[in-house]
Amino acid sequence: MLLVEDDDLMRRSFALALERYGYRVQAAADGLAGLELFRAEPFDVLVLDVMLPGLDGIGLCRRIRETSLVPVLMMSARGDGLDVVAGLEAGADDYVVKPVETYVLVARIRSLLRRATYPPAPAGAPAPAAPAPGPAAGDVLAFGDLSIDTAGMEVTLAGSPVALTPTELKLLLEFAAHPGVVLERHTLLRDVWDYGWDGDSRVVDLCVQRLRRKLGKDRIETVRGFGYKLRR
Repeated sequence: MLLVEDDDLMRRSFALALERYGYRVQAAADGLAGLELFRAEPFDVLVLDVMLPGLDGIGLCRRIRETSLVPVLMMSARGDGLDVVAGLEAGADDYVVKPVETYVLVARIRSLLRRATYPPAPAGAPAPAAPAPGPAAGDVLAFGDLSIDTAGMEVTLAGSPVALTPTELKLLLEFAAHPGVVLERHTLLRDVWDYGWDGDSRVVDLCVQRLRRKLGKDRIETVRGFGYKLRR
């Protein structure tokens, strides 16, 4: 894990707390140092403060998204709309507002990692009593010129591959499991972002916007006052 935080006390506190949960943490004090560490070795998740000297967290996230789909969690001391929207538009998957309790930070990180890994069921695990709704693993779903390979976790548009972050892919899979069905924001927060409490629906809105930029603006329809649906 890469942690980029300019406040010395917070950086050390976050790193120690995350290491107690079993994470191996590399830390940087500014955006340019964080970018250098990111380019030097692979990381499974990034935690970036918004307000960083040199290269701020939003600029750092944009630079990372030029070459990588690694999960990104932004931290903001202000939690205002501009920080949140700018971070999510830059490609972040989620955000927290500082000060943040360690258990909340760890829960968000675990959620990001679950979206990124899609672990198979353990060998010998009992089968569910009833099949879950939606496409089975191995299906190739087609919606016009959009194809979704649910086994290979690959998406193509008019035959060309589309690069999606883990969160964008999980959101698309959720829509694809319920084509033509309106999904409310709080349902998507629960099923895609693993929020067990009321979350900020802006993370849904901004992720939908990113999907529209990649897949076409008319692919996902807004149903005002309710949510979104994938057109059949």
